[in-house]
Amino acid sequence: MPTGADRQSVQKTALITGCSSGIGRATAHAFNDEGWTTYATARNPADIETLGEAGCELATLDVTADADVDRVVNRILDEAGAIDALVNNAGYGQFGAIEDVTTAKVHEQFDVNVYGPHRLIRAVLPGMRRERDGTILNVSSVAGRVSFPGGGVYCGSKFAIEAMSDALRNEVREYGIDVVVVEPGPVKTGFSDRVARETDPERTDGIERSGAYEDVYALFEDTQAVGGDGPGAVEPELVAEAVLNAASATKPPARVHPGTVARASVLARFLPDTLRDKGFELVRRFTS
Repeated sequence: MPTGADRQSVQKTALITGCSSGIGRATAHAFNDEGWTTYATARNPADIETLGEAGCELATLDVTADADVDRVVNRILDEAGAIDALVNNAGYGQFGAIEDVTTAKVHEQFDVNVYGPHRLIRAVLPGMRRERDGTILNVSSVAGRVSFPGGGVYCGSKFAIEAMSDALRNEVREYGIDVVVVEPGPVKTGFSDRVARETDPERTDGIERSGAYEDVYALFEDTQAVGGDGPGAVEPELVAEAVLNAASATKPPARVHPGTVARASVLARFLPDTLRDKGFELVRRFTS
């Protein structure tokens, strides 16, 4: 197993979660095409078979299962010697008014979007500290900087990963490890379809619609307003390129914002709360 200075001449290794579709799949292709030893993972191995055919190493990984995380990380360390880049991409969006989303669903959201990355981070850090090198890339969203009605649970999970990343970045800097938050805006990944399913009034699992927030749900009925179908939405490949560039950089930025909408949207966090609230009120009136 190559270690330390021996790895200077060895191709770099990346572990990427959530590769079944969208950003994760595009990122696996990008790293693989660039010559990295790329471990593409997903809960269902059938979803990533084509990535294996393209040259990626495959692994079954449920980020909510400690045993899965330990098994995959140990396998990579045995086979490659080190993990140079961890891309925490696996995640999904739980939508609905705060009162309407059950606590069980909040727990599931955080288990995937927050505890999952935390499990992976804890698993890879000892090896990265040993090598005194590595990059952890946490895929967040502009929703990790600006919350919106009906998205509080999802945004809360992304706010959490942002806060953890800021702390981690300064905790591991002395070991030569970089931490990067990737904050895309709308991406063409079918995200809007999931939003529509999650907020469907006919569903009985997860959301207990009280009837008090129908104007909020009206925001989601127009899929142009949420997700990756509206103006400014970018292809997953653009996000993948930003992730690869950050992983390859000697001194990557703390945050990257793939796409014009992402770069503009994150600026909304500097607005006074009253102005943001008025903006949401105008949107609600427009869609109601």
